[in-house]
Amino acid sequence: KQWYQRRVAITAGIQKTDGKKVSSPVIESLQAMVKNMLIKFYQSVKTKPQRIIFYRDGISEGQFYHVMLFELDAIKKACLELEAGYAPTVTYIVCQKRHHTRLYVQNPRDGDRSGNVPAGTVVDQGVTSTTDFDFYLNSHQGIQGTNKPAKYHVLVDENRFPADMIYKLTYHLCHVYARCTRSVSIPAPTYYAHLAT
Repeated sequence: KQWYQRRVAITAGIQKTDGKKVSSPVIESLQAMVKNMLIKFYQSVKTKPQRIIFYRDGISEGQFYHVMLFELDAIKKACLELEAGYAPTVTYIVCQKRHHTRLYVQNPRDGDRSGNVPAGTVVDQGVTSTTDFDFYLNSHQGIQGTNKPAKYHVLVDENRFPADMIYKLTYHLCHVYARCTRSVSIPAPTYYAHLAT
C-alpha cells in the first residue's frame, strides 16, 4: 500500500481582519475556510478527502495546545457541517522558524558548498523533546552563511503516519512552491498562507 493519496489539494486560507491587527494566534474563521476548501476539493475531484494534513505557522510553544484545540475543533465542525458522520483523520503540524538551533556537519566534506548540512537533513533526537513528536528539517540548500532549519511539532496525528513519512511529506512540500525554482525552508502551504495575509 502506497502512503500517498492519488488526489492532493494544497490550499491557503485568508483570515479577514478588516485592516485591524490580529492579537490572537487563533484563526477565528477556520471553520468556514475549511468548509470552503472541502467543497472546492470535492468539486474538483468528486470525492471527499479521507485525510487532512494541516500545517500551521506563527504560534509559539506556549500557545500550541490552546490554538490546536480550537483549530482542530473548527476542522472537525467544518467536516460535520458538510455531512453528518463525515470525520476524516487529521494530522496537525506546527512549523517554526524562530529558534536559535543550527545544524553543522562533523566532516566538512559532508556539507554543501557553503559548509551547511545537506538539504533533506532531519534531526529527530538529541536536541528534540523526549516526550513530544518534534524534529528539525533542513529542507533547502544554503546560498550564503549558515542555514537555519525549520522546527516541526506534530501535535496531533490521527492518521498514525510513521515518522519517516511525515519527514518525507514535509520535505517534498518544500519543493512545490511556485515562486521558487529551488526548495524553500518551510512547506509551500505555509508560504502561500503568508502571501495571502
